[in-house]
Order: sequence, then structure tokens, then C-alpha cells
Amino acid sequence: MRILVTGVTGQVGRAVFTRLRDEATVVAADRAALDLAKLQAIADALDRMAPDIIINPAAYTAVDKAEEEPELAMRVNGEAPGAVARWAAAHAVPFIHFSTDYVFDGSGERAWRETDPAHPLSAYGASKLAGENEIRAAGGCFLIVRTSWVYAAHGANFLRTVVRLARERKELRIVADQIGAPTSAALIADALAAILNAGPQNLRERCAQAEGVVHLAAHGETSWHGFASAIVNGLRLRGVPLAVAQVTGIGTNEYPLRAKRPHNSRLELTRLQNVFGVTPRHWQSALATELDSIAHEYRSAPDMST
Repeated sequence: MRILVTGVTGQVGRAVFTRLRDEATVVAADRAALDLAKLQAIADALDRMAPDIIINPAAYTAVDKAEEEPELAMRVNGEAPGAVARWAAAHAVPFIHFSTDYVFDGSGERAWRETDPAHPLSAYGASKLAGENEIRAAGGCFLIVRTSWVYAAHGANFLRTVVRLARERKELRIVADQIGAPTSAALIADALAAILNAGPQNLRERCAQAEGVVHLAAHGETSWHGFASAIVNGLRLRGVPLAVAQVTGIGTNEYPLRAKRPHNSRLELTRLQNVFGVTPRHWQSALATELDSIAHEYRSAPDMST
């Protein structure tokens, strides 16, 4: 079985490739191999790679920059998944595509269900929703996996930013009124491996049972401030020298950004558990694994807390 994984230089793509490469023949596609911004070249690239399953974590993820270049975001996140989905449907290839909590407007306090109406607040969210709609229109066997607050011990993400700033500054001011579940790329890769372990035929049946969409995130919830505090406390427990003395919670209005963020990014996980038999780890447990990796990297660094 040949599994094509896109976006292998990104957080999720890298984690999925690493997790699956010992269990199947994994074709790793970076932008040079499959550039989603070049729509006319997608079908030919897929013909050459001839996958049995396509997993697509690749995306335009610059949320704020998407407000300035919505056409590019729409091409990569909206039109390109549609092109991949049409090829997959024509070749009877299951297609697993990653989407986001940003398709919702973040209202209320209840966890979002797969069946809830989408209403994105940003150009990024609109582009991801367009991709979902293109995939549905293409038909075939597909699974749209919505996730949230993705991070890893490597790459550019909230975890790495907090680690850097905690080593440089005395105080961190972090948004405390947006709620969700920090979800490590490794957790996503483990869950995806469990979904695939059922085999191609069971995958088809379960994707149909899930109506083509499932939410995948860590268990539990917190704010960005709670996440940052857990990072700082976890690094201290692991002996990593830090400069930070205080992590202060602030409101979204005190940290204005170009793109609006959902206040409520909770995702309901019942379908993931009932249909696919996957129960993700709690976000704090998954974070501990990533902090162990970072602590190994930083433990010998000069002490900046004095």
C-alpha cells in the first residue's frame, strides 16, 4: 500500500510521515513534488506518484497574511484540495484531508459537532471551508479531519514561541478568553495511524459512516494563557533555565490581529471515538511528551534567569 503524505516539511505532515513510514510505503511529497498553488500540475503529479491513499496536511496556514492575499489562500486551501479529491475519486483512492476549527465562528461554549453549520470569521477559515466543500462535491471516499491549536516540538508554532519568549522576557501576556484543546502533531499522527490500521475496506466503510468528516483534537480544554502557563511550568519542572517571572492573562481585544480568531474552538470528539475507536490523549499528557523533547534540547543552555 502506497500512502502519499503531502506537506512533509510542516508539523502534521512530518509527524504523519514519521509515524507511518515503518508500517507502509509512504511517498513524502513536499512543495517541489506537489505544489498546491499550481492547480494544473496536480493531476499529473498524482499520476506519477500513483498512491493508494492520499493524506493531505499541506495548507496555506498564515492566518493573518491570508487577509492580505485571500486569492492565494483560496487557491491552496480551497481549489487545490478539490483538484486532489477529483483525482482521488476518479481513481477510487481514499482521500484524507485536514481542516480546522476556523471554519466555525467560535460562538457559544459548547464543543462544535461535525454537523454544526460552518461560519468562518477569516479569509483563512473561508478558504478551508471552501476546500471542504470542493472535496464533498468531488465524491469518492474521503475523510475531512478537523483539528485545532496544532503544535510540535519543532517548527514555528505557539509552543516554540512561548519557549523562546520565556527565555527572553520577564513577563508574557497571553490571550485568556479563547478556549480550545492544544493538539500535538504527534497525537494527530497516532490517531491517524489507528484510523488506517483498520485497512482500506474498513476505512471506506467508516468514512461513509462518519459522513466524510470527523473532529480530531486532544481531550480537555484550556485557554492560550493556560497553555502558555503549562509550558512554562513544565519547562521549569524539567530544569530548563527561564527568564520569565509572570504569565499574565489578557483579553483578545488587548492583542489585536488582522484575522479574527474563534473564541470557542472546542471540538466534539464523540464521532472519532464511536466510529473510529480512537480516544486521544489529554492535552496535558501530549504536551509533556513535547516538553521532554524541548528540555533535552535546552537543558544545557546558559541560565538567563539571573
